[in-house]
Amino acid sequence: QVQLVESGGGLVQAGGSLRLSCTASGRSVSVYAMGWFRQAPGKERELVAAISSGGSPYYADSVKGRFTISRDNVENTVYLQMNSLKPEDTAVYYCAAGSLKASALLVLVRSYDYWGQGTQVTVSS
Repeated sequence: QVQLVESGGGLVQAGGSLRLSCTASGRSVSVYAMGWFRQAPGKERELVAAISSGGSPYYADSVKGRFTISRDNVENTVYLQMNSLKPEDTAVYYCAAGSLKASALLVLVRSYDYWGQGTQVTVSS
């Protein structure tokens, strides 16, 4: 079983950048497909980006060209670099690990088995 801890959230002005980190313990992230999700108040949790064990990325249309997901299996960490932030990016961001098929890109919430506690990202206009 893997434990996930997110960090790097905060308050930033529109147009700014943040880098979120998801540090894993208990097991290597190399055996999991990983994803970043977000949930704004009153909305459902949605996929932001996913990455396979081999490093192939997938992005939601709303963040393409602005966000970059990456993984460092040596550091046992997954990152989400967020640039050109918009007020609509404001949400709690969650890291997740899926054991179904590490080489896949998992896009559904129900495909993930382990979740972090979340980190708040607030973008002011």
